[in-house]
Amino acid sequence: MAPHFVRPPRLLPGSRVAALSLSSGFVTEVMGRYHAGVRQVAGTFGWEVVPAPNALRGPEYLDRNPQARADDLHWALGNPEIHGLVSIIGGDDSVRLLPFLDPGMIRAHPKVFLGFSDATVTLTQFLRAGVMAYHGPALLTDLAENGGIHPFVAEGVRRAVVDEPRPFDLRPAPGWTEFRQDWADETLQEVPRPFQPGDGWVWLQGETAAEGHLMGGCLEVLDMLNGTPGWPGPDLWNGAVLALETSEDVPPPAQVGYWLRNYAAQGILPRAAGLLLARPRGYTPEMAEALYAWVRRVLAECGRPEMPVVANLDFGHTSPQLTLPLGGQARLDPVTRQVTVTP
Repeated sequence: MAPHFVRPPRLLPGSRVAALSLSSGFVTEVMGRYHAGVRQVAGTFGWEVVPAPNALRGPEYLDRNPQARADDLHWALGNPEIHGLVSIIGGDDSVRLLPFLDPGMIRAHPKVFLGFSDATVTLTQFLRAGVMAYHGPALLTDLAENGGIHPFVAEGVRRAVVDEPRPFDLRPAPGWTEFRQDWADETLQEVPRPFQPGDGWVWLQGETAAEGHLMGGCLEVLDMLNGTPGWPGPDLWNGAVLALETSEDVPPPAQVGYWLRNYAAQGILPRAAGLLLARPRGYTPEMAEALYAWVRRVLAECGRPEMPVVANLDFGHTSPQLTLPLGGQARLDPVTRQVTVTP
């Protein structure tokens, strides 16, 4: 039986959205960038971004106090004047919040939570609590994009958390970038980054359409989560469409293959419906081909050479990025080359 996830109420103009530092407190070093994100979110979506009580207390305090970060999540969930939550930025230690998180708060107060990278830990806890979560831009990344929020990002967020829920087709971004801008230089905030033309998706395998609920996130973070009490049980993985991405750490293709072998050994891949792979950040074309070879190899090893797999999608550590409603349905059709999502 497929798991059921509660859909949080939509975020409409006038909604108040809590900005959370659940991982790094780096935001205090780039407050100009933070304020740009707040302005751009207000201008594009009409939301008022409100910092959580501990969100702007700096990296040293937040590193020493993981419970304060968990408290911010609980504060945002329980506060009736807060309608949604957004991750300010990622990092590498949200897994330290697990002992302090209350899944009951998530179940009792389902709200939109938007983020990626290390926010994968929290996104996954929403799914474990039976609440949909949204793998998409963070406040300091695409929401504070130089020169304004990219139309591709704005469209993705609106379809996932603003519009009346209805199925929509994903599409490749018209252009993309990995160019690193200096966020501390406020004179660059209105200078758009250089983009290169979009290179489309890569359909790796599969001839028959498949459908399932979306699960996944950043592979490196999922590796930190694997084996902890925050790891989803088998019932949550069964029949899922896995959406997996890699970070600026640029794990080698073989390492990704080893992680996938772990998922195969757990029984996750044998029982999955399909696989969405993000554009791997920092990869050369040769590395991408090696990655695709590893994916095909591992799926063949676990008896799933027919699983539909689409690669080079625009989510995760790439810009602009899609917003994927984790817990929502995704349908992969290799014949029509369409990926349809129901938020």
